[in-house]
Amino acid sequence: MKHQNVVVIGTHWGDEGKGKIVDLLTDSVAGVVRFQGGHNAGHTLVVDGKKTVLHLIPSGILHADVRCFIGNGVVLSIPDLFKEIYELEEAGVEVRNRLLLSLDCPLIMPYHIALDQSVERERGNQKIGTTGRGIGPAYEDKVGRRGLRLRDLLDEAQLRFKLDGLLKQHNFMLEQYYGAEPVTLDACMAASIAFLEALKPMMGDVLAELSQLRRAGKGVLFEGAQGALLDIDHGTYPFVTSSNTTAGAISSGCGVGPRYLDYILGITKAYTTRVGEGPFPTELHDQTGRHLADKGHEFGATTGRPRRCGWLDVCALQRVVEMNSLTGLCITKLDVLDGLDSIAICVDYQEDNDGAIKPVYEHLPGWQGKTASIKVYQELPDNARAYLDRIEALCGIPIDLISTGPDRSETIVRRAI
Repeated sequence: MKHQNVVVIGTHWGDEGKGKIVDLLTDSVAGVVRFQGGHNAGHTLVVDGKKTVLHLIPSGILHADVRCFIGNGVVLSIPDLFKEIYELEEAGVEVRNRLLLSLDCPLIMPYHIALDQSVERERGNQKIGTTGRGIGPAYEDKVGRRGLRLRDLLDEAQLRFKLDGLLKQHNFMLEQYYGAEPVTLDACMAASIAFLEALKPMMGDVLAELSQLRRAGKGVLFEGAQGALLDIDHGTYPFVTSSNTTAGAISSGCGVGPRYLDYILGITKAYTTRVGEGPFPTELHDQTGRHLADKGHEFGATTGRPRRCGWLDVCALQRVVEMNSLTGLCITKLDVLDGLDSIAICVDYQEDNDGAIKPVYEHLPGWQGKTASIKVYQELPDNARAYLDRIEALCGIPIDLISTGPDRSETIVRRAI
């Protein structure tokens, strides 16, 4: 890898295939960092035909000599963290002596989960489509300056005192407003203190260790979760996640300043998908949409929910390129388009007579040859290369990587990152 510090982010609404690319690029770095989100992320890795799905632990964990970090911008569900650790350990992956958790990670508690699910039920037809895992309410507590952080587990008496006040507030909302069951102090303690002794060796100063790696000239990879259009500030609000999913979140989410970021890679499917509610201008409800969903196996890695599918939205992608100062792109799932007679790209939007926003498409010829598992760019069908060239021209940045299948090895590297 040419660059010391590389960022990998999704360019639409998540599920772009970031996990595979992080895993691929980890060969050349000393550390991999998660800097935002929680276990609502789902990153799927396939190595030698074996599938691993990660939600909290960085995708570099499958590389034995790489350190993995969870920065202060990540909201942490301790039981779910250990569930993931146990699953990896059962598969023979050493985790605990390679994983460092920021002491300032906000904690997801049982009342956050209860609130998340209650709020979604209350919204009815106006629901956002959250995973119901407590992510949003945990971030609300953080911003409200009342949330618990990982370091709070180190003082049990103070933890109980803080929890007592938080439970009075949150249980009032659960019982009096949402008509839900209250959460007990015992349940909250069980979700935290029970794991304390196992947690202590993994708790520390993430910023300090990342600084040491940088000063030693060692590479670090920053792994984004969700996608840029789910950013709380720049996404399709209110149908967004509760964290900043853009490259700028790295500075606040783990303390690494923007001057130390050398390359920012945007991961883009060859078509577009979205899980949950919210606008999706290029969504297809026809046979082509079903073809993309079936051939692309479009089900959420975290929730199993079916993904909505549509043509590539380059109009939105151009905005993401700008807001993240992307250096280059990686196109994933190109093989899903194999066999289509015609392929459309959304290059603009227009408003119809009813005020609805409609996509403006540019149509390109499809290809009948296969792209699946191809590893050399020149071996791609002519029309597949023309499609990629058009995306490059519209976005103004190079496509440096192309994924032609789920396995780590099924990748075309056009330019070294």
